[in-house]
Amino acid sequence: MTLPVNPPVKPMLAKAVDGIPERDDLLFEPKWDGFRCIVFRDGNEIVLGSRNERPLTRYFPEMLEPLRRQLPERCVLDGELIVATGEGDALRLDFEALQQRIHPAERRVNLLATRTPASFVAFDVLAVGDQDLRTRSFAERRRQLEAIMARAEHPLHLTPATTDTAVAAHWFSVFEGAGLDGLIAKPLGDSYQENKRAQLKIKHVRSADVVVAGFRWHKDGQGVGSLLLGLFDNNGTLHHVGVAASFSAKRRTELVVELEPLAEGALAGHPWRSWAEAEGHEDGRMPGAPNRWSASKDHSWVPLRTERVVEVKYGSTLNGRFREVTSLLRWRPDKTPDECRFDQLDEPVPASLALVLQAAETSSGN
Repeated sequence: MTLPVNPPVKPMLAKAVDGIPERDDLLFEPKWDGFRCIVFRDGNEIVLGSRNERPLTRYFPEMLEPLRRQLPERCVLDGELIVATGEGDALRLDFEALQQRIHPAERRVNLLATRTPASFVAFDVLAVGDQDLRTRSFAERRRQLEAIMARAEHPLHLTPATTDTAVAAHWFSVFEGAGLDGLIAKPLGDSYQENKRAQLKIKHVRSADVVVAGFRWHKDGQGVGSLLLGLFDNNGTLHHVGVAASFSAKRRTELVVELEPLAEGALAGHPWRSWAEAEGHEDGRMPGAPNRWSASKDHSWVPLRTERVVEVKYGSTLNGRFREVTSLLRWRPDKTPDECRFDQLDEPVPASLALVLQAAETSSGN
């Protein structure tokens, strides 16, 4: 490629903040739940680069022709690859379907490209023609991006943007129901700062009381790496819903002492005993095979008697599981395990993704 900005490029990042900042120098955009992607076009040559500089091009063959047809002859755009499923009012982002697109078999890739085709949502431009725009202000880059995307049509989209905090607050509340993940706030005067957390992200933060049903050792073998969490359904079945992790070294050691008494005799009456006995088994709904009080297997887990409750902080759920790793807030000795049920989870009101895409037509980056 002979672009002024060639791959690899490390995209700009964002740091988390609480609440929507009351500042007049920010542009707010929805936070998409997809794969970060930088598109490089030089004539017929298209390269899709991921956030971690891994090639995405081969996994999304259906995107190549629309990008050639709709983008300038030579350009570099920053955005997100998404997959949406459903129709009409039931149209939602589908991150699980997107994850399935990363497959080693070309035949499978081509099949999924037809069954669950992707779209590209643009939210920045790094270069056009011979111009490297990374040193320009975001306000200027946004104006150029709007001009580029003015005639774009599906599967290419321009992300909505606004400087109005009231509008941003409405998006934050409503768009989650379509599968989006909060807001990104971008300083209008900033240049494009690769691999730096120069932007702000505002995500939904919630808490839930969950049963601690086991744990995994930390990768260094020194302490607890993660807690395995469960919630009861209406039939009294305990489901594995995610993990709590990111403990300090000191806290990992403390947790070993706190949890050790719960390991004695835990497997005998454990609700996940059948999974535990499936040696080496691991899928999205099962915590994996157990191991003795050691750290010899990465995916093994230590069953615990389901007697303790913790409160965890989470952002969102996906198909009955926490979407991301949760944070441990505190033990809840005042709670009993049978109080830890799915009905306590805060679920967003469903909304159509069409509302989000339509907002790009009426919103302004000025």
